[in-house]
Amino acid sequence: MVAPPAMTRKRYNILALIFVTVVINYMDRSNISVAAAAISEELELTKVQLGLIFSAFGLTYSLLQIPGGILADHVKPRLLYPIILVLWSLATLLQGVVSSLAALIGLRASIGVFEAPSYPTNNRIVTSWFPDRERASAIAVYTSGQFIGLAFLTPVLVAVQAYFGWRGLFIFSGLVGIAWAVVWWFLYRDPRDHETVSKAELNHIAEGGGLIGDAPGTATGDRVEFNLRDLREAFVHRKLWGIYLGQFCLVTLFTFFLTWFPTYLVEFRGLDFIKSGFLASIPFLAAFMGVLLSGFVSDYLVRRGVSNEASRKGPIILGMLLSILIIGANYTDHTALIIFFLAIAFFGNGLASITWVFVSLLAPQRLIGLVGGVFNFIGGLGAVVSPTVIGYLAQGGDFTPALLFVGFVAFLGLCSYLFLVGKIERVEESPGLRSNL
Repeated sequence: MVAPPAMTRKRYNILALIFVTVVINYMDRSNISVAAAAISEELELTKVQLGLIFSAFGLTYSLLQIPGGILADHVKPRLLYPIILVLWSLATLLQGVVSSLAALIGLRASIGVFEAPSYPTNNRIVTSWFPDRERASAIAVYTSGQFIGLAFLTPVLVAVQAYFGWRGLFIFSGLVGIAWAVVWWFLYRDPRDHETVSKAELNHIAEGGGLIGDAPGTATGDRVEFNLRDLREAFVHRKLWGIYLGQFCLVTLFTFFLTWFPTYLVEFRGLDFIKSGFLASIPFLAAFMGVLLSGFVSDYLVRRGVSNEASRKGPIILGMLLSILIIGANYTDHTALIIFFLAIAFFGNGLASITWVFVSLLAPQRLIGLVGGVFNFIGGLGAVVSPTVIGYLAQGGDFTPALLFVGFVAFLGLCSYLFLVGKIERVEESPGLRSNL
C-alpha cells in the first residue's frame, strides 16, 4: 500500500513572512510618534501642526484603500509587496533629511499612499493560504505583529533616537524595510506556485474554504476584470457597513496609541522620555495578548461547532466594551493606574482586532480584495480624523477631553457590531448588478 503524501506546513512559513512585514509596516507608521517631541522642539511645531503631520498618513492611506484593494485582487503579492515596501521605506528614510513642516506632511502622506495595499494584500494571502477554520488565528497572528512589534520596538526606537537623533531613527527604519523587500521577493510564493508545498496541504486548504487560485475571487486562477458596478456592490449591504463603521471606531483608538500616546505620557503625565518608552510598551503587550487570545479562542469555538455570531462577534463586542475603559485614566494621577486603564483599553482593542475575518466571511468571494479595501478605507478615516481632533482637544495641554472622545467612539463601535452586522453569512450579490456582469 502506498503511503499518503506527507502534509507540509508551508502556510505557517507564509504567515511568518506576513508577521514580520506587519511589524515593519507599523514601525514606519509609529516612529513619528517617538520622534514627535524632538521634531516639535527643533522645528518649533504646535500641537495642531503635529496633529496634521500625524493625520497626513491616514488621509492618503484611507483614500487609497479601494485602489489598494483592487491592486490586491489583480497583482500577485510576490510582486506587489516588494514594490510598495521599497517605496514606503524610501519615504520613511527621507523624513530623516528634511527640515520643513510641508516636507514632513508630504512624506507622511506618501507613506500612506504606498502602504495602502498592504492590509488588503495580507487578507488576500491569508484567504489563499488558510482554510476557514484556521483563518481567525492566522489573522490574529499577523495582526499581533502591529502590537508585539511596537511593544518591543518602542524602547528600541527610543534608544536609536537617543544615540542617533530623530533623523537617524527615520534612516534606520527605512533601511530595515528595503532589506526586507529583498527577503520577501525571494521567499514568498502563492500556493499553486510554491515549489515545496505538498498536494495534501493544498487539498487541506482548498477543502476548508481557502481560495488557492491566483485571485481570491476564484479557485481556478482566472483573472477577474474590475467593473465599476463592483464598487457599488461593496457599498449597498448593511452587514458590510456594520464592519466598516466598526473598523473606523477600532482604528480611532489604535491611532491614539500609534501617534499621541508617547506625547501624552511625556507632556501631560510628566514622565521622562526614556521611561515613557518602556511604559508605552505595556499597552501594546496587552493588545498583543488580546488579539492572540481572540483569534485562537474564536477558531477553537468554531471547531467546537459554536455559531459564528458567538465565536466571531463575541470577542469583538467584549473588546469594544473594554476599550471604553480608556476614560478611566482621566480620573487618576497614579502612574500605575493610568497605565492599567490604558492597557485594559488596548487589550480590548486587541480582542476586537480580528475584524478582518469578517471580510473573508461576509464579502462576495470574487470581491474580497475590493471589500477589504473599502473596509480599510473607512477604518483608515479614523487615522485621519482622530490625530487632528485629539490635537485640537489637547492643544491647551489637557488630554482629558481627548480620552473622552476616544472612549465615546469605542462605544459607537460596539453599537455597530450589535445592531448592523447581524447574522454572519456571506453577502449575496445584488441580482440587478450581477446580471449585468
